[in-house]
Amino acid sequence: MHVEHLLQDESLGLRLLWADEPLLRREISGVTATDLEDPARFVRAGEVVLSGLVWWTPDDGRARAERFVAGLRAAGAAALLAGEETHGSVPDELVEACARHGMPVAAVPVHIMFRAITDTVYLRQWGELSRHHALPEAVRARLSRLVARDAGPERILATALAHLGRTTAYVFTATGHTVAATEGAPAVPAREAAALIGEATGTTVPVEADSVAPYGRWYLHLPGPAAAPPRMLHEIAAILGRCQESLARRRAAERHAADELGTLLAGAGAGAGAGVGAAAVEDALRICGPAAEGPYGVVVAGTGAGREGFAEGALAEAVAHATTGPVALGRLPDGTAFTVVPAGAVAAIREIWPLVAACDPSVPLHGGIGSPAAGPRALAGALAEARYALDSARTTHPGGPALTDIASLTGLDTLLTGIPADVRTAYSRTVLGPLLDTRNASFAALLQTLETFLACDGSWSRTAEALHLHVNSVHYRIGRIEHFTGRDLSRLHDRLDLRAALLCRTDRPGPPTGGRPARSSRARAR
Repeated sequence: MHVEHLLQDESLGLRLLWADEPLLRREISGVTATDLEDPARFVRAGEVVLSGLVWWTPDDGRARAERFVAGLRAAGAAALLAGEETHGSVPDELVEACARHGMPVAAVPVHIMFRAITDTVYLRQWGELSRHHALPEAVRARLSRLVARDAGPERILATALAHLGRTTAYVFTATGHTVAATEGAPAVPAREAAALIGEATGTTVPVEADSVAPYGRWYLHLPGPAAAPPRMLHEIAAILGRCQESLARRRAAERHAADELGTLLAGAGAGAGAGVGAAAVEDALRICGPAAEGPYGVVVAGTGAGREGFAEGALAEAVAHATTGPVALGRLPDGTAFTVVPAGAVAAIREIWPLVAACDPSVPLHGGIGSPAAGPRALAGALAEARYALDSARTTHPGGPALTDIASLTGLDTLLTGIPADVRTAYSRTVLGPLLDTRNASFAALLQTLETFLACDGSWSRTAEALHLHVNSVHYRIGRIEHFTGRDLSRLHDRLDLRAALLCRTDRPGPPTGGRPARSSRARAR
């Protein structure tokens, strides 16, 4: 099947946006769907690539399009089919990038499901294959009954391959979590499994499922390159896709209870839940499933605007690596994803976080971890801490990814990172006043003197030495600082205010080169 054959199928309504005539005669080897900003790892030569363009944003749109299309070309993709649902149309920047790289591109109308395109390609490819290359009719019927009964992926995989004898096969997620494996298949560590998905060794078939975040997408993987005919593997992948969609629907229904728990805890943590009793929290927690006695760990996550379900998907994937027991996972009223897990699972979530984030580097995945909660009564406080740690992660790593533990916020500088940038800026301007006008050389010198003076624990001699000034000059400058700020640097709380204001500067430089860390908490008297 060639690219032009796919475009000529009127039932799909594909609209060609750019292609040179010879490129339309490229042979199609398969189909893959991806919304990764750099898709090269998961695309094989000759494949048509389906993308909903979730990775593209108007900000830096040209550069994003360039990276995406360059990845397709490097992988040897046959064509790009871009969905119009996310942005209303295919961005011009993407079409221009395709023209530069010689990549045919067509628009997929909103009403056309990607699965319809996948089915069209494989049915055309399989049309001339003999019947024994597909799943036996009895097996296909048995699998359909299992899906209707909401059977899990382990049962589906075992039933689908049972007639082939001892075949080793896995269902991996994009992060390398093993969803299912045939009997006797050796365990594969997560990082190794994630690498296998994109390598040429073995056979990997993407499992297409609607409304699944990139972190939890399934892949059918067989270590042996010829363990089963391609048509059979794609049929099994299609059935697994139905299984995953059914599982996603059930989990979405289960998360309503977790959402209610999140509403209770967020209200209590904000001080609005004085009327929220411990019994209500315990009841909501019991419905979600975690053990009633604790201790618990609370983790929150966010991926920014315009990525519906991504934060929950990332958190669910991290939790799947960390524990097999029941957890509460849902959304807070402001849309932040949260989970309540056994306290012992938090370390595993922290360890797997970089692998989860690597599934889609274009998404700024941020997370926060609260202190362990001994029981249900302590959950609201742990959640409040986790949300504060999340704000800190967003501040210190605005491009993501980052996972911040509240236990790491042990100093004033790290503590302040959890405060919103506009609040920090307003505080800094209020306290420091004209000293922030660095265009004025005298104010810039006063600001430097203040930073050095505080870094030297208020020592006149060490400040003078660091700034190469006479001590009298330091006295004069400190007096001017006190005049402009209205603070008295001989008082501890005024020093703390000024130190906090310096740390709240969004454009603050590194520590003064002349200052030395203090060896004692004592400050020399003025």
